[in-house]
Parts: sequence; structure tokens; C-alpha cells
Amino acid sequence: MTTDKIYTQKRSICSAYIDSGLKLGIAQAVLMVQDNLTECFNKMNCDGIYFRELGYFWVFTKSKLKFIRRPVWREVIETSTFTVQNSGMRTNVNSIFKDKAGETLLVANQEACVLDIVKHRPVPLSKVPYPQDGFPEKVFTGDFVKFGIPDQDFEEVYEQVIRSSNIDMSHHLNNIEYIKFALNVFTEEYLLSHEPDELEVHYTGESKEGQTLKILKADKEDGTYIKIKESDRSVFEMKISFLL
Repeated sequence: MTTDKIYTQKRSICSAYIDSGLKLGIAQAVLMVQDNLTECFNKMNCDGIYFRELGYFWVFTKSKLKFIRRPVWREVIETSTFTVQNSGMRTNVNSIFKDKAGETLLVANQEACVLDIVKHRPVPLSKVPYPQDGFPEKVFTGDFVKFGIPDQDFEEVYEQVIRSSNIDMSHHLNNIEYIKFALNVFTEEYLLSHEPDELEVHYTGESKEGQTLKILKADKEDGTYIKIKESDRSVFEMKISFLL
């Protein structure tokens, strides 16, 4: 594995990243992966701020995480992030978290593309500063899946109005807020007594301040599927499975 394209740093599991059980929270795990990715992109001069100056912006379409063990409050871990694939229009970025003994805690894969900031049209990755080849070996080998759960299998759990504190730098609902809204279909007691196994999220649309979202869920044998709709428009889908 080449090391010049791998962004690695140590991170402490601080209080902002834990759940009520004092472990790295599920949504916070995605946030830490996202943090590491943005810092990796900054190192490569291709983060959101730099791209906006060039007239482009990143859109992250999918994320998938495999949990082995969630680190606990004040634990120091090593996080590494790196590009593993460039299809020309889309890229995949892997992350791996390890404890101080070198044991793997979590692996993740994220899919993203670049859009023109004015036309909102996809831009070939060959036209922007971004790695084209020589990628490190993948640490997440699983594929993204098509959920395919029919609408009639979902039941509405609650509604959520998007407020100003939920908005990100693109003036849309922050990606992590979608995950937090989705996890609200579970009680605190359930989340404390069930360890996550795998999480996959698909960002299927945009939503803005003032809109009302409907959060729906469908329990299946292979996990719980959650869909978030704005009116009749799907903006987010998620599947989460827990260890038995």
C-alpha cells in the first residue's frame, strides 16, 4: 500500500462524538469519517472551499460503514482516509479506524462526484485537481446495494421541520442531520442495547430550511430501512443492521 496518498492522523473520542452509552455514536462515526475525508481533500488541494473558488462543488451520494468495535470516550484512535477508485465521473474514498493496538475498529466507503456550481451538471474528475491513478488498496470491499423496498412497506414514524441549525455550507440540510433524524426511529434504550453492524446511506435529494420531512421505517429480516421524504420526494434512504 502506497502511503503518499493516505491521510492519517490520531483522533481522540471527545464528548462531542459519543452517545449516551459513552461510545462513539453511530451518526458521529459518519461525522468523523466525513471530517477525515475533508481534511484528506484539503491536503490534496481539492476540498469544498478550494473547489468553490474554481466553480465546482462536491456532492456525496452514498456512504457505507462496517462496525467492528466502537471506541469509547477519551480513547485515542488512528484514522486513515484515501481515494481507492476514480471512474471518471465518480470517486470512491475509503477510511479505516484502528485502536492503539492496531486492531481495526471501523471501515468505510464513500461515493462522491463533482458538479458545476452554476449549471449543477456533473464534471469529469479529469478536469479538476484530483488523483487519477496509483490508488492504495481498498479496505472496504463490499458494494453499495439498491434497497428496493416498496413504499407500502414503510410506516411513518414522525415529522421533522428543518431549522437553521440543521443547514450546512451548501445551504441545504447537512448530511449528518439526515442520519440523526433517521436514528430517531429507535428509542435510546434500543440503541444502548444493540451494537451496530453495518450502515449504508443514500443521499437522494436536497432539502432546505423550513421544509417538513417525513421519517418512515420498514423493519426487515436483514435490517431496518429508513426513508426520509419531503412531500412525495425521497431525499434520503438508509439501511442499518445490528448485531444479534
